Amino acid sequence: MTTIWELDFYSRPILDENKKKVWEVLICESPLNVNDSVEETFRYSQYCSNQEVNSVWLGNAIKEAIAKSGQTPQKIRFFRTQMNNMINKACKDLGILSAPSRRTFNLNQWLADRMEEVYPNHPGYTPAGTNPSVLMPSPAPQTLPEALLAEKWAFVSLEAAAFTEMPEWEIGFQEAFPLKNFGVNPDTSIPGMIFFTSRALPLAAWISGLELASVKFESLPKASLILETGVNDSWILANIRDPGTIAEAQGFETAKQKALGVHFLAVQTDPQAESFAGFWLLQEQYPN
Repeated sequence: MTTIWELDFYSRPILDENKKKVWEVLICESPLNVNDSVEETFRYSQYCSNQEVNSVWLGNAIKEAIAKSGQTPQKIRFFRTQMNNMINKACKDLGILSAPSRRTFNLNQWLADRMEEVYPNHPGYTPAGTNPSVLMPSPAPQTLPEALLAEKWAFVSLEAAAFTEMPEWEIGFQEAFPLKNFGVNPDTSIPGMIFFTSRALPLAAWISGLELASVKFESLPKASLILETGVNDSWILANIRDPGTIAEAQGFETAKQKALGVHFLAVQTDPQAESFAGFWLLQEQYPN
């Protein structure tokens, strides 16, 4: 069974007795199935003094987390680009794959909770010291490999309650997360996109090798559907010219916002297929 962790190592809005920023490592497990419970996933936290911030300290913290959890993750996701070198070094020394990723949904929620409920109760709390991640400028969206372009695609939707049966669906490549733990009601309509292609399995395999974040509609510089991956990478899934389809894409964005950013991407051979070559639950993170 695959185990994936999410990690953040950064300074917090807390000062120590020497008026130096206090750092902290947060490590939590990625819930990979729709019926998992976030409350039951592994979590680990440890503060770090400003003088000890390096890859060795971080590596020791990861080793301690491994000892406490009884599991070694196959991959560790992280979203802070400015910590790229230190996290990569610590993971490499432990023989663990590290992955810059926006797919840190559990970590994002936990960090937001700590910003509201934990750090303000610390004696060294300094409200002006909050420090969100600094993202690198996003490069222009890349074009999908020609051999992987879908022949057809469609906007679809499913009620959130239907996803409880996802473990029973026949799916080649997949990843999900528990909707109930992310504030999504069972009757919420979850928008999605399905790509139909005779090369469904190669397309799904290629997509599964990416750190999937979200699918979004962008009207400029031209109307396109964009797949966001990693920390700041993106791919053009389709260009749209038809006004009716543009209106559908705008409706997709509206439905996505009503579903707290949750949506899905699926790949099938054709509309009559009863199985999926790939199916991924996604969530766009909106600014607070």
